[in-house]
Amino acid sequence: MKFDLHTHHFRCGHADGTIEDYIQAAIKAGLQVIGIADHSPYFGSPEDHPQPGIAMARSAFAGYVEEVLRLKQKYAGKIEVLLGMESDFFPEHIDAYRQAYENVPFDYIIGSVHLSGGKSIFNRNRWKGLSDTEKVEQKTIYYDLIRQSAESGMFQVLGHIDAMKGYFPEFSDIPAAEQIDGTLKIIAESNVAIEINTSGKTKTVGGWYPSDAILERALFYGVKVSFGSDSHVPHRVGDDWEEVRARLKEIGFKDWVFYRRKEPVVVPL
Repeated sequence: MKFDLHTHHFRCGHADGTIEDYIQAAIKAGLQVIGIADHSPYFGSPEDHPQPGIAMARSAFAGYVEEVLRLKQKYAGKIEVLLGMESDFFPEHIDAYRQAYENVPFDYIIGSVHLSGGKSIFNRNRWKGLSDTEKVEQKTIYYDLIRQSAESGMFQVLGHIDAMKGYFPEFSDIPAAEQIDGTLKIIAESNVAIEINTSGKTKTVGGWYPSDAILERALFYGVKVSFGSDSHVPHRVGDDWEEVRARLKEIGFKDWVFYRRKEPVVVPL
């Protein structure tokens, strides 16, 4: 069974195409399950659209949910459409996000850390001039946020857990084994999955998130894994699915999961 839990569309302001475009692309790619998980509104602000080009407006949220649910019914029997969301994680605004998601019939929510230490994880300049000690501190802050997101109970999947390497490949070489292992232990204990996200290939680093080294540690600690292309264009839906499946089997995983009504559905590799 082929699935992809991480796709976007025009509402976030930096993706192309409609939700239906991604569903049709999934059918064409031979998927049986497609999850729509666009970027959440910034619920930490009272403004309707404080981050145009990054996330959808608050006023677009209800329409997003309604459209996915409508298309879920329209395509029933052809492909299973899941209602998801890629949610930012801000500890200081966690109550606002919980309230916004309450009573929404999500199949799953992906929790992603996009800002760490007050800066975008994809900011190419954030590493300039930092000492080795300061780089370790920044990596530690990042993994502490991921740990907190796992402990929050808000998410079924954690997104791209080493995406800080996207425009700074040297990120993987910053020593932080203790922090990563501690985070993976908490993820396993929290019964949350991590995604293998193939959008790293669209960044300087190339490849996928997370690294094989992290996946090997995740297997050791018993962390569940899922799949997301993080498509911002329809033709990337399901991108590298077969390659990821083969690599996970090589590492030693036996299965992976997607979520329906926030319950894991186990798919053998």
